[in-house]
Amino acid sequence: MDFQKVIKWAEDLMWAKKKRRLNSLERAILERVWKNYKYQEIADEYRYSKGTVKTVAGNLWKMISEELDEKVNKTNFRAAMERFYISNSKNFVQSNFNQGHIKICGESCHSDETPKNRSPTTPTNSDNIQPEKRHDLTSAPKLRNFHNCTNQLATLKQWILTENTCIVTITGLSGIGKTTLTRQLVADIQDNFDRILWRSHRKFSTLNALKTNLIEFFSPPQPKQNLSIIDYLRFHRCLIILDDFQETLTTGEFVSTYIPEYKNYGKLIKEIARSPHNSCLLLLSWEKPTEIANLETENCHCHTLQLQGLGKSATELLKAKKLTDEDRWLELINLYSSNPLWLNIIVSTIQDLFNGSVAQFLSYSYLFLGDLKPILHEHYQRLSESEKLVMQWLANQEIGGNISSQPPEFSTNNDFLGAIQSLIKRGLIKKNVSKEGSVFTLEPVIKEYVKNQSNS
Repeated sequence: MDFQKVIKWAEDLMWAKKKRRLNSLERAILERVWKNYKYQEIADEYRYSKGTVKTVAGNLWKMISEELDEKVNKTNFRAAMERFYISNSKNFVQSNFNQGHIKICGESCHSDETPKNRSPTTPTNSDNIQPEKRHDLTSAPKLRNFHNCTNQLATLKQWILTENTCIVTITGLSGIGKTTLTRQLVADIQDNFDRILWRSHRKFSTLNALKTNLIEFFSPPQPKQNLSIIDYLRFHRCLIILDDFQETLTTGEFVSTYIPEYKNYGKLIKEIARSPHNSCLLLLSWEKPTEIANLETENCHCHTLQLQGLGKSATELLKAKKLTDEDRWLELINLYSSNPLWLNIIVSTIQDLFNGSVAQFLSYSYLFLGDLKPILHEHYQRLSESEKLVMQWLANQEIGGNISSQPPEFSTNNDFLGAIQSLIKRGLIKKNVSKEGSVFTLEPVIKEYVKNQSNS
């Protein structure tokens, strides 16, 4: 039996049941199970967890079982489809759907719903005609050497492809790997989207300029009517990647206020999160927007992934740079928070001044910042005065600051707690929970920088 007939039938069934096409993982499961692959083999090939593959497969078998009126699973999927094909062999490919059920019919059979009665914002796929794909990655970076981030990729794919999350935010300090991870993600999932657009907020001074650029990309050469961004998200399955989101937020204040040129951005974000569509907005930011945090509490199809660095896999970076004293590598990695950009900068110093010896570099009594200072300054200058006071307070604590011990510089609890909350959204402080309550600390590099600022 031709598997392409099966996949077309499954595509049409998914559209009838869920009003969407099969995603890449669902197609992969059907194809690989047809060829007697095990779930673990599928998970390894497509970089998902075995649990995710089993869950997605279970949903597929349930849907197919309901349609065939027999229990279908991984073991009998092929046999069940072959039996169904034999009993309906003449018209198997010409399956039509009416109110979610298959009607096997010949060329003279017509759908109960005529094209003129269909909603203009609902895409149709009765003939399995795939829409023309339009992908614009001219503003995206080139694919680069990708360090092991399998778990993060699997999480993002689960949110976007399986859960159909409307808005995904990836946050983290500059250089932590947001853009590199996202570029690899797009390469892996791009076949699932009709429209893909990558833009940076640094290139658009106003919200109107950004919206105009998005609509120009989505619009056909001769649009018949004025449509909104939401309309286009419903017409096609779109993936929009917007980098440098922090550029839309004001400096010198808590993480909550947009610059005047982007004052209505929060409204657009809420509309995208709460409106029905099958597209995804992917935001890359140093800081977590307040709207996103609030939408997550409402369970409005929003997820945030905060990157924490490479961890132990950063040893591959040091190995590629041919540093010596491997027994001290983890110490170096921890001091610089396994941030790939920070490590690359410090590695250059170690190569230039210490001939690649990590031990000699670490023998100095202070933490060297060097060319990291201007990078850290970009983050520090965005802070409010209250946040700077908290940072200076934490920099002078040996084991961190307890939230119950308010520094004397603060006149009200609101200023202190608001500053703590804002710094968490910026990813500049870490929270540890102990018997005494929440204890907040700074990464070694940030702590050293703040101390230098206080003494200057």
